[in-house]
Amino acid sequence: MRKLQLFLLVVFAVSLASCEEFFNPEQDLIIKQDDLYKNWNEYRSVEMGLYALQQKLVEQIVILGELRGDLMEVTSFADRELVDIYNFNVSTQNKYTSPNGFYELIAACNNLARKLEHDHPEVLESIAGITSYDRLYGEVLCMRAWAYFSAVKIYGRIPYIWPSLTSTQEITDYLNSPQTFYDVEDIIYNKDGHNNDTISTDTIVLHKIHLDMGMVIDTFTAQLPERIKAVGVIHNLENEDASWDITIWNQNAYRCLMGEMHLFNSNLSAAYGYFYPILFNFDSETSSIQFGLDNKFANNNWSNIYTGLEPYEHILSLEFNKSFQQQNDLQKLFSAVAPNLYMLKPTKFAVENWETIWRETDIVKNVTDPELTYMLELGIPGDFYRGYGVSYSYIWGGQPLSREEVELMLTYKRLGNYRDMENLMDGVDTVVYKYTIDKEVFDHDANYNIYRAGGIHLYVAEIYAYWLHDQYNSGLYNTNLNMGLNILNTGSYRNPPDISQLGVRGRVGFGSGDDKIYIENHIYTHDPYTNELIGYLDYSNNLPAKQAYLEDQILTERARELAFEGNRFYDLMRVAKRRGDNSYLADKVAAKFTGAKAEQIRAYLMVEENWYIPLD
Repeated sequence: MRKLQLFLLVVFAVSLASCEEFFNPEQDLIIKQDDLYKNWNEYRSVEMGLYALQQKLVEQIVILGELRGDLMEVTSFADRELVDIYNFNVSTQNKYTSPNGFYELIAACNNLARKLEHDHPEVLESIAGITSYDRLYGEVLCMRAWAYFSAVKIYGRIPYIWPSLTSTQEITDYLNSPQTFYDVEDIIYNKDGHNNDTISTDTIVLHKIHLDMGMVIDTFTAQLPERIKAVGVIHNLENEDASWDITIWNQNAYRCLMGEMHLFNSNLSAAYGYFYPILFNFDSETSSIQFGLDNKFANNNWSNIYTGLEPYEHILSLEFNKSFQQQNDLQKLFSAVAPNLYMLKPTKFAVENWETIWRETDIVKNVTDPELTYMLELGIPGDFYRGYGVSYSYIWGGQPLSREEVELMLTYKRLGNYRDMENLMDGVDTVVYKYTIDKEVFDHDANYNIYRAGGIHLYVAEIYAYWLHDQYNSGLYNTNLNMGLNILNTGSYRNPPDISQLGVRGRVGFGSGDDKIYIENHIYTHDPYTNELIGYLDYSNNLPAKQAYLEDQILTERARELAFEGNRFYDLMRVAKRRGDNSYLADKVAAKFTGAKAEQIRAYLMVEENWYIPLD
C-alpha cells in the first residue's frame, strides 16, 4: 500500500500547484479544490505529494553542495552547466541553480498548511490534544522551514513567500511584481476556528521581502516551537512498516533541523539542546541508544547505511524506488558504466582523505622533549570501510580495481615506489560509488539521507570545540574539548561511559590507541603517504589553537563520513563565518584547481557575496 501511494503521489502533488485545477485536462480528470480533503486518505496522499516535490530537489542539493566544495570536480563528459557551477560562473538559466523547485515546495506547504488551519483549527490550539492532523501539520511546517533554510544556504537570500501564496503561478506573479503585490482574497481564521469567527478582506497588500540566512533562522527557530505540537503521522500503526518513520518528517528530524539552524547561527547552547535527545535516545526494545554509534554499522556494515532504510542510523531519508517510477540522476551523474554519463568525480583531496588515514600505529612520545618522539609502528594506510568500494572506487576498462590492488598501490606509495604505483594506476579513473552500491546500471534509485546519526554526532563534536558551558552546575563555564574528542574517537561521551558506543572513527577502526585524534600540548605531524613523523605543533597554553585544530579534524572527518551528500560547501561556509576568515573556504576550494585558475578562484571566494548563487 505504501508504494502504491508513493506511485500516486505525483498525481496529488499536482493538486498543490493550482487553486482550481489539479490534473491535466487531457486526462479527463479535473478535480476542484472543494472536492479534495474529503477523508484522511486524501490528506495522506497530498502529504506524499510534498515528499515528491522534496525528492525533485535532491540532485540540485548534492550538486550545489559538493561541486562548489573541495571534494568533487567535473569530468571531461560534464555538460556546460555543471562546468559553469564548478568554475563559479553560473547564469540564471542554469538548470541546476534555479530556485523554482524550492518555491514550488514552499507553495505546496502553504497550501496544505492553510487547509489544515481552516478545516482542523485545533492544530493552532496548543492546549488541544494531539491528533494525526497535528502531526501532519508539523510535517508541513518542518518541510517548509527546511526548504527556506536549504535555499538560503544556496542563494544567500530568499523571498519570503507569504502563506496566502499557495500556487506557483501566484508566487511567479508575486516575484515579478514591484515591491508590493495585491492578493485577491485573504481569510484569517481565529484560533477557535469557526467560520463565523473569521476576519475576511477582499484584497491584501503583500510587501516583497527577502530574508537572509540570519532572518530565516530567526524566523523558523521561533515559529516552529510555537506552532508545532507533534511531527510525523504514525503510518506504521496501519501498515506495520517501521521504515515509514524515517522517510517522513518526524520528531527527531525536527530536532535535527532546529539544531542545525542554531548551529549555523552559532547559537551553540540552543543547538546542543536540540541535538541532545539524538545522542541520548535510549531504545528500551534493544537496550541501546537508537542513534548511537555502536557496532550495528561498524566496519563492513557501514556500507549498509547506503543500501537500505536503517532506523538506527537514518533520521530522515528520502526513499527512491525505480519499480514505482521514483528515480534520481545521482547514479547517472557519477557512474562510468554506460549508459550512465560520468559527469562528476571525486577530487584528489577527497580520495586522499580516506587513503592517508592510518590504523595500528604506535607513537612513542616524549612529553618533555618532543624532538625525541618517534614512530614504533607506522601502521597501515587506508579507510576501507567508508572509503574504497563504498564512497569511491577506481575503475579500469569499466571494471573496479580489487581491494588488494588498491592496498598494493598504497604500499608502493608508502615505500616511495612511484614507478610501480604509476604503472598499476595507469588508465584508471576515479568514481563516486556511494549512490551505486548494489545497483544495476539502470536503477537510478539510491536513497538520499537528509539527517543521519553520524552527521549529527559530528555536529555535536563541533559544538564542543567552542561551547562555553557549565557542565557540572558549578557556576563555572568552560569548554570541554575532550567531549568532542570522545564523540569522534570512542563514543564515550556519556556519564557513566557506555562501552557499546564506538564513536565516529571508532566504528570504522580508527578510534583507539595512536590511531585516534588527540589534543595535547604537542601534536605531531606526519607524512601523509608514509606516516613518518615530520614535525610537531606546539599548542602549549594555547586554547584557541587547540579549538581550531579540533574543528579542522571534525571537518576532515565530516568529509570522510558524509562525502558527496551535499554538505561540504556549507560546512566550509559555516566554519569560515565562525572564524571570520574567508580564506578558510577560499583556500580549500581553490586547491582543486591549478596555476592561474587557482588564484582566480581563491580571489573570487575571498568575497563572501560570491559564495551564493544570484537569484536574478
